[in-house]
Amino acid sequence: MAVNTISTRVLDQSAADLAAEHDSRLYNADLAPTTAAQRTWGTYNYIALWFSMSMEVTTYMLASSLIAGGMNWKQAILTILLGNLIVLVPMLLNAHAGAKYGIPFPVFVRASFGTRGANLPAILRAIVACGWFGIQSWLGGQAIAAMLGVLWPQTAQMPLVLWASFLGFWLLNMYVVWRGVESIRFLQSFSAPFMLVMSLTLLFWMLHKAGGFGPMLSAPSRFHTTGSFLRFFFLR
Repeated sequence: MAVNTISTRVLDQSAADLAAEHDSRLYNADLAPTTAAQRTWGTYNYIALWFSMSMEVTTYMLASSLIAGGMNWKQAILTILLGNLIVLVPMLLNAHAGAKYGIPFPVFVRASFGTRGANLPAILRAIVACGWFGIQSWLGGQAIAAMLGVLWPQTAQMPLVLWASFLGFWLLNMYVVWRGVESIRFLQSFSAPFMLVMSLTLLFWMLHKAGGFGPMLSAPSRFHTTGSFLRFFFLR
């Protein structure tokens, strides 16, 4: 009887400690590591994610701005490739713990910043994410407004239509985010093949307008010295 009473008290105390731990500032459901059963993303999902991040409007805008600034197509592609490779290394290093053990980034950085100091890189990462989300939403809103301008030309010069398109695109993204990671995985499973088809369609349309690959690939660089190229490269 005494042994059972002691065991019951130990279990009750463990449950209380666990509840207190769950209520602490260092642990909650969002910071808990994901189990193997919760990791539902497969190879196709990661390929779709990579493809969606690569074949996007901002990449096209960056390449076109580099060419408009004076680079030829080789210099523009190599510049974008170099930038992506530089970002890829720290991204993979930061993502390794999460991919292998399911540890979220705010918890992972506690090893180097401490339990309180980890809030700083987590907040900085959130600020960058908010800024990038705003940029993407604005570009998406501009795209919707441009399509509406083609269908209904009278809306092309109406700022209200542009802002409504921005807010509509923002709300659509917030709905997907609110539904969780699974909704993003489901959406990308269909959006990646659609983006591939539309990208090829856009490529053939540009080839038709430009008269083939020749005029597109033969445009020379306007930088005749290494110094002028590097000034544009670093200041851009």
